[in-house]
Amino acid sequence: MSQYFEPNQQKTNTPEHDVIMRGRRTLEISGVKQVESFDNEEFLLETVMGFLAIKGQNLQMKNLDVDKGIVSIKGRVFDLIYLDDQHGEKAKGFFSKLFR
Repeated sequence: MSQYFEPNQQKTNTPEHDVIMRGRRTLEISGVKQVESFDNEEFLLETVMGFLAIKGQNLQMKNLDVDKGIVSIKGRVFDLIYLDDQHGEKAKGFFSKLFR
């Protein structure tokens, strides 16, 4: 048996990351590691697939399940922006400018 890891294969223990939007009014996001910051216009989430910024109007956290890594947000959604995890510290610098 080969002990080599194929780069295209996903690890089975990697949490899944899904974003489900319903009618541009509600978001359900899984694979969330941490909620970095949020207010009624912007959310910054660290997910298993990098940082995710959500911009909108009247945004509210509807549900937060830290154990399962699930966040639900309601409000009018304008933007979903990813910054890959591989950028490391650049992500936080980028988002500090984004969320002024």
